[in-house]
Amino acid sequence: MDFRRTYRSAAIAYAGLVAAVPSERLDDPGLGEWTLRELLGHTVSSALRQVPVVLATRAPVIEVATPEGYFAYARSAPPDLVAAAHTASTEDARAAADQLGDKPADEVSTLIGRATEALSQVNDDDVITSAAGGMRVRDWIPTRTFELVVHGLDAATAIGVDYDLPVETLAESLTLASRTALGVGAGVPLLMALTGRTPLPPHFSILTPAPH
Repeated sequence: MDFRRTYRSAAIAYAGLVAAVPSERLDDPGLGEWTLRELLGHTVSSALRQVPVVLATRAPVIEVATPEGYFAYARSAPPDLVAAAHTASTEDARAAADQLGDKPADEVSTLIGRATEALSQVNDDDVITSAAGGMRVRDWIPTRTFELVVHGLDAATAIGVDYDLPVETLAESLTLASRTALGVGAGVPLLMALTGRTPLPPHFSILTPAPH
């Protein structure tokens, strides 16, 4: 799959979804403690606004060699670091939500233009500085596509609409999720569930360990 094309496709689909959100629903519940506006803010910040900044920041070495390694790194981080990252993410979501205003679709369109333009200026194997360390562009961008896809589904669920994603874009994110599950030792329960053998454990997630 062409990671550049799937990213652009995910961004365009997300823009269409945001345009369909009624303004009176923006302060409705979105995901967990976030309102819908904050959920959109988080997604825009992590998957669009930061892209030009990260792509412009070179790293000296590759520290994370695969997209799934990015999420595995986040999952294996020390609890205090995870808690700090969660707090920072929530603060960023609220700040980004304020910047969206009451017409978030306009801001999203502008940010998509900036992100895709920045992506067109870098090579696949350029090494950039991600939150998890040095990564190749071709390995980091799929993690941004994943953010658009998964949080787009979150927003669509919150407002009760379908989220039509291009097949290749959905396939890339689904493949990344499967490879992440394998990397964190959750390949067997995922395969058993997908083939109808056994249900997934309560609170199953490839991104965070199950609570004890």
